[in-house]
Amino acid sequence: MLPVPSPSSSAAAGRYAPSPSGELHVGNLRTAMLAWLFARSSGRNFLLRIEDLDRARAGAEAAQVRDLAAVGLDWDGEVIRQSDRTPVYLEAIAKLQAEGRVYECFCTRAEISDAPRAPHSPPGAYPGTCRNLPEAERERRRRERPGALRLRADVDEYTVHDVLHGDYTGAVDDLVLLRNDGVPPYNLAVVVDDAAQGIDQVVRGDDLLSSTPRQAYLASLLGLPPVEYVHVPLVLGTTGKRLAKRDGAVTLGALADAGIPVPEATAMILDSLGLPGTLPEALEVFDPRKLPREPWIFTPPVR
Repeated sequence: MLPVPSPSSSAAAGRYAPSPSGELHVGNLRTAMLAWLFARSSGRNFLLRIEDLDRARAGAEAAQVRDLAAVGLDWDGEVIRQSDRTPVYLEAIAKLQAEGRVYECFCTRAEISDAPRAPHSPPGAYPGTCRNLPEAERERRRRERPGALRLRADVDEYTVHDVLHGDYTGAVDDLVLLRNDGVPPYNLAVVVDDAAQGIDQVVRGDDLLSSTPRQAYLASLLGLPPVEYVHVPLVLGTTGKRLAKRDGAVTLGALADAGIPVPEATAMILDSLGLPGTLPEALEVFDPRKLPREPWIFTPPVR
């Protein structure tokens, strides 16, 4: 039986953290609603953070905030943007550097992809090519191209506990801490921000479960408190692949154009979770143990 999250102190929080790369589709909105329901039902604050370090499209943030409010979400405090927080990420990297846990990496993506790696390593895992380069070789490579900074991991795998999936053990490699263009990557920023905001509950799509052990391991090295993870099923298109605009009317705007107003779209999303048609109504009966465990196959309505 799945545990019901226990009430937390007022300082504890859940969150939703979209990347402003475009309009939210019903899968994004469904995950946001679940994050809100998990947080509010367990007495937590609910925060909104915009993860705009890498993919920001003009006007996307405003559109996302509008649509989240339209389906009934509210949040506590100001909206935080990662692009304002680079100095905080650099401080975290400096801490790891002082402990000898950081090294420069000069590999291209193609070199990483083509490099031999240990048996059973997951696709894309870093094979450690630059881990033990002599200093003279590092100097030579610095003249050729700027280096990224990688974590010198001392484990190959790490175990986390997820409310829906139980214990999950995943691979850990020497993940990037700072790209060679000076931008901190997602895995570092999300860990630092969750701790800084007092977030102790992370609800997100289950496509991110495999990366969670790396993040939890990094958080442990930084001395940050553990969080409660909840990885929820995705929404898929009729082809069985992740939902995308190619699947038709999948955003609130497109659904409205197809004759499905926002309240009806909201009710449709909540119905896919076995919940009544508005977020306040859903909160009254929300029970994590009764959530669907399989993806929702979304067929855009036709009118």
